[in-house]
Amino acid sequence: MELFYVSLLCLFVLLVSLSLHFLFYKNKSGLSGGSLPPGRTGWPVVGESLEFLSTGWKGHPEKFIFDRMAKYSSTVFRTSLLGEKAAVFCGASGNKFLFSNENKLVQAWWPASVDKVFPSSSAASSSKEEAIKMRKMLPGFFKPEALKQYVGIMDHITRRHFAAGWDNKDEVVVFPLAKRYTFWLACRLFLSIEDPNHVAKFADPFDLLASGLISVPIDLPGTPFHRAIKASNFIRKELHAIIKQRKIDLAEGKASPTQDILSHMLLTSDEDGKFMAELDIADKILGLLIGGHDTASSACTFIVKYLAELPEIYEGVRKGKLSLHINLT
Repeated sequence: MELFYVSLLCLFVLLVSLSLHFLFYKNKSGLSGGSLPPGRTGWPVVGESLEFLSTGWKGHPEKFIFDRMAKYSSTVFRTSLLGEKAAVFCGASGNKFLFSNENKLVQAWWPASVDKVFPSSSAASSSKEEAIKMRKMLPGFFKPEALKQYVGIMDHITRRHFAAGWDNKDEVVVFPLAKRYTFWLACRLFLSIEDPNHVAKFADPFDLLASGLISVPIDLPGTPFHRAIKASNFIRKELHAIIKQRKIDLAEGKASPTQDILSHMLLTSDEDGKFMAELDIADKILGLLIGGHDTASSACTFIVKYLAELPEIYEGVRKGKLSLHINLT
């Protein structure tokens, strides 16, 4: 009897999927005008998300891209990921086209699911409009003169991180350590949070948020996306408390207007002279933490990987014979 019900459920799901595919895809096939790049969009709603995520879980995320480059085109192909149709540009020329034509031929875009994770930003404007506001606000904070002030702070956090997680260890797993390091550094530079215990309070929910943000946007209990929304609400609540206390500290002279990004956001107005609301600032800080998390930690991990594979370079770095020149202009 149980097998019968399972079979009946599978048949029902199949029929619904085929119906959706017919309604939403077949009827629109004549509207494309033949201008779409080669490829396929997969199942309705889900698209090719499951295969995309599966290759990542297996440790070979690039396989999804390479398979489609070989099958459809080495320059661009279409697909559907995380509930959204997408065109994937491949190779150096494709990347150059995208990054050299921002706000000209192309615009930065976020899927609608992001607005569920950052609800206060989406209440008045889209995530794309919020991103434009952020780009106008932050350049002053990231001027070379300001960045030079962070070198000592970064060196201090780095030494503490290596002493706590790397020293006297026969073996280390680099990527989790790199993520812990970059998150600690971001908390210090963005929020002036330096206590490892305070940073750890954010770490686990932040990992849930970062992993669930790039997942199938199904908001049901137990799904990664649902856990990401819950984690987002928790972190935003904590950030809101920090923001309220910072406003008091700034008013009483206990905090510096230039000590971190939080103070900068609280004291900087837009073109109309308006200041951001506290919940909006919490969303912006959360977005900055996410934006710099996996990218920076991945870069650190690959540096360690290549140093391990190139012993002559490693020896030069260890002995201090190689110089690193950083251009802040």
